[in-house]
Amino acid sequence: MNSRYLEVQELLRQRPRRWLITGVAGFIGSNLLEALLNLEQEVVGLDNFATGYARNLEQVRAAVGPKAWRNFANIEGDIRDFAVCRRACTGVDIVLHHAALGSVPRSIEDPLATHEVNVTGFVNMLLAARDAPVRRFVYAASSSTYGDHPGLPKVEEVIGRPLSPYAVTKYANELYADVFARCYGVTSIGLRYFNIFGPRQDPDGAYAAVIPRWIAQLVAREPVYINGDGEISRDFCYVENAIQANVLAATTETPAALNQVYNVAVAERTTLNELFEMERVLLAEHYPWACESHPQYREFRTGDVLHSQADISKAERLLGYAPTHRIRAGLGEAIRWYVENLPRNAG
Repeated sequence: MNSRYLEVQELLRQRPRRWLITGVAGFIGSNLLEALLNLEQEVVGLDNFATGYARNLEQVRAAVGPKAWRNFANIEGDIRDFAVCRRACTGVDIVLHHAALGSVPRSIEDPLATHEVNVTGFVNMLLAARDAPVRRFVYAASSSTYGDHPGLPKVEEVIGRPLSPYAVTKYANELYADVFARCYGVTSIGLRYFNIFGPRQDPDGAYAAVIPRWIAQLVAREPVYINGDGEISRDFCYVENAIQANVLAATTETPAALNQVYNVAVAERTTLNELFEMERVLLAEHYPWACESHPQYREFRTGDVLHSQADISKAERLLGYAPTHRIRAGLGEAIRWYVENLPRNAG
């Protein structure tokens, strides 16, 4: 375990803060909630349940127990409503902003909705954080910001042109955060996530991420499709690493670390073919028929980049970030959760 992270966790237990998590019923949001409640923090949640689920909150409630759960209050509302944002930020020390419409394909199909949530909603939250005022605004940025820049590994200061409306919105978030720091003194940190995965990530729907979707398809004996030839690569990052990055970003007192963006990843590349093989082998321990599955290849998906790998040295140096889960260990943890929570197809 990262010694800096352990130190910060102990300090938080000794001196609890009041946190706001937007998108609290989503995959990353609910994992952040569970971690903070286990650290005896007071947490306010905000979610409109468009892409989050009440069942995620119920799972957190069961995991942390009744005593910790009493430290959580949820607001059902939309970040596109400024009054809701102001209410949610009242009395809050730290905002972890994760409410967004994700997915590159969704943004290509409906760019207006993506803009309204990811840009207008983001500005609403910045304004509410300014007016509260909160001490720190940590937000989910995205590796999609690197766009068409071919360089590997990805370094925070060098980006290309966006390849999707979603990427534009996430880059706009970084620009707005920077301007709010300059104009209004809002202290923020952006976390450029690289393919975060883990428990409670939704395997269903047209915009499901590749790891949970493939797990569900393998369990259900459904075809597994790979876009392109399977040699596309990604820096897959287990959600526990993202939790660590959020806590470190929220609590750092290093002046040089503030009003920056950071890559959150493990600094490794895994191809889709390699990922499929890992999932197949790990699932076969519980579902023997997974070994019989072979992927079906189809056309490359518009808006996707070919390869992605992060340089995490900036986060290591300024935040003390040190990922604890590589791809295989994270997959093992995630698959244990899906085995317990997906309907078992024994046919």
